[in-house]
Amino acid sequence: MSTGTASGSTSEARARLLGTATRIFYAEGIHSVGVDRIIAEAQVTRATLYRHFKGKEELILAYLQQADHGIRAQIAAVRAQGLPAADTVRAVGRSIADGIQSPGFRGCAFLNAAAEYPDPEHPVHRAVLAHRQWFLRTATELMADAGCSPADAAGRHFVMLRDGAMAAGCLSDPALIGETLLDGVEGILRTGPA
Repeated sequence: MSTGTASGSTSEARARLLGTATRIFYAEGIHSVGVDRIIAEAQVTRATLYRHFKGKEELILAYLQQADHGIRAQIAAVRAQGLPAADTVRAVGRSIADGIQSPGFRGCAFLNAAAEYPDPEHPVHRAVLAHRQWFLRTATELMADAGCSPADAAGRHFVMLRDGAMAAGCLSDPALIGETLLDGVEGILRTGPA
């Protein structure tokens, strides 16, 4: 992906494009948003868009990469707290539950993108799968650290709980969904020493 040039205005324009695309893609869906709207709302020219991104697909991939980095940073911040292993799992669950209750929550950016790009060979779908593989590995590591056995089954269970909570969180009471997610996390942790 393009990273822009050293000039402040170029990176500022790229950031505006990506920020605008992120906001609209997440709120309204990827297919429903055209590049003309992104250009207009980002207040850049078409040439500026194509200077930073080869096209809409590259912009979508940048949006997903930004979401991936955000989730990785969220989990890294929890891990950096140095909590006992089971409390780290609980804190990751709490951060997910808090996200579900945040204003403008519209589900998981990755699940939403996968629904719009079901072809497993499409670059967007592959980006979703890469993120999900990382997330499953991370969840499995967290469960192994917490003593859950078998850790791979506990990790899959955690990911499924998260997926369900992310889907349900924008369909019904987000507080109740968050509470249900955290209850499920406690259930998983009971498969190993707390």
